[in-house]
Amino acid sequence: MINKVGMVSLGCSKNRVDSEIVLGILKNNGFEITSDASEAEIIIINTCGFILDAKQESINTILEMAEYKKRGKCSLLVVMGCLSQRYEADLKDALPEVDLFWGVKNQAGLAERINELAKKHSFCPENMRMLTTPPYRAYLRIADGCDNKCTYCAIPLIRGSRVSFPMDEVLEEAKRLVNGGVKELTVIAQDTSGYGVDIKGESLLPALLDELAKIDELKWIRVLYTYPDTVDEKLIDTMIRNEKVVNYIDIPIQHIDDDILIKMNRRGTGEHIRRIIEYAREKAPDFIIRSTVIVGFPTETDEQFKKLEEFIAGGAFDRLGVFTYSPEDSTPAALMDGQIDEEVKEKRLQKIMTLQQKVSRSYNEKRVSSVVEVLVEGIENGRAYGRSYAEAAEVDGVIMLDTDKVKTGDFVKVKITRASDYDLEGEVI
Repeated sequence: MINKVGMVSLGCSKNRVDSEIVLGILKNNGFEITSDASEAEIIIINTCGFILDAKQESINTILEMAEYKKRGKCSLLVVMGCLSQRYEADLKDALPEVDLFWGVKNQAGLAERINELAKKHSFCPENMRMLTTPPYRAYLRIADGCDNKCTYCAIPLIRGSRVSFPMDEVLEEAKRLVNGGVKELTVIAQDTSGYGVDIKGESLLPALLDELAKIDELKWIRVLYTYPDTVDEKLIDTMIRNEKVVNYIDIPIQHIDDDILIKMNRRGTGEHIRRIIEYAREKAPDFIIRSTVIVGFPTETDEQFKKLEEFIAGGAFDRLGVFTYSPEDSTPAALMDGQIDEEVKEKRLQKIMTLQQKVSRSYNEKRVSSVVEVLVEGIENGRAYGRSYAEAAEVDGVIMLDTDKVKTGDFVKVKITRASDYDLEGEVI
C-alpha cells in the first residue's frame, strides 16, 4: 500500500483550488502529504494548457517528475488538469510513464481513483480543501468554465460553459476558510464579474460581495479576473461601500482598439473601458486597477498597437501583465489571416513593458509618505515584507519593512519611505 503524496500545481489560481481539493480529500482519507518529490510515492501534476509556454512547462514538469519513478520512491504518477483534459489521447501515447490521466472535473472522483490504485479500502469523498497558500489567505472560487468564447482562448473548450456556484455554498466555504484562520479571501473565476449571469441573467457579484463583507474576522476581500463589460458603476460602488472589499480590481481588457476587440470577440468597447476606469478613480482616487493585454493579435496594425501604447503610457493601470498572442489549437484566431511575425510580437511586448515600468514607478512614487496597513508575509535577509490592499499575492510587488520584529500573518501600520519600479519600502509605525 502506497501512502505518501506529492503535488505539483501549475498555472492559475483556479488550478490551485482544484489541487487543494484533491489534496484535502486524500489527506482526509489517511494519505500523508509531502512537498519533497523524492519522498513521494504518488506524484500528481496539475497541468496548465492555456498558452504554448504553459503547455511546455507542463510537459517538462511531467518528464521531470517521471524521473522519480526511476530513481525515487514514486510508483504512481498522475497527470490532471487542463493539458490532460484537452490532449489526453496524445499524452497517453507520448508519456507511457504516466499511470493515470484526469481532466478538470470531479476532483473527488480523482481522489477515489488514486485511493483504489493505492490499494486502500475505505474512502470518504467529502470535499475538504487543504490550503497550499499561507494559512492567512485563500482563493475563493465562485464559478467554473466560461461563456465568453474569445477567439484566442481555449478555456471554454477545456472547462466548458460557465457554471456559477450557489451563493449559499460559496458563503459556507468562505466562512469555513475564515474559521480556519484565513484573513484575506481572493475571489476568482474564469469570469468573476459574470458570476450569476447563468443563474439569474445578471451579475450577482455585487450581492455576493455584500454578503462576504458580513463575515466576522475576515479582513480583506479582493476581486480578480473580471470582464470589462460587466464591471459597471454598481460593482465599483459596492466595492467602495464595503470596507472589507479592498479598492483593487483586476480587469483584463486585452486591447483598447475596437476593431481588435471585435476580432477577439470581446464584448464592450474601448470607450466603456476608459469610462469605468475614470469612474473608479473619480470615486476613490486610491483605487488600484490591474489588467492584462495581448500584443500581436492577428491583423494588429502599427496604428492599432500605437493606440494601445498611448493608452498604457497615459497611466491607465497601476499593474499590468503583457502577453504576446499565442495561436491555440481549435480556436478561431489561430485560423485568421494576418498572423503577426514573432519578432514583431516580441518588440511590441517589450515596448509595452517598458512603458508600464515607468507608469508603475510613477504611481509608486506618489505613495511615498503615505501610511498603509500591511499584511506581513515573511522575512528575508533580516527584513520583513508584506502587501497592502494595493498588492495582490503572487502577481504584484511587495513592501519591504525596516524590521523583522513582526509576525507573518499580522497586520501592521507602515509609512512608505521609498519607491522602486514595482516594490516599495516602509517603516513600521
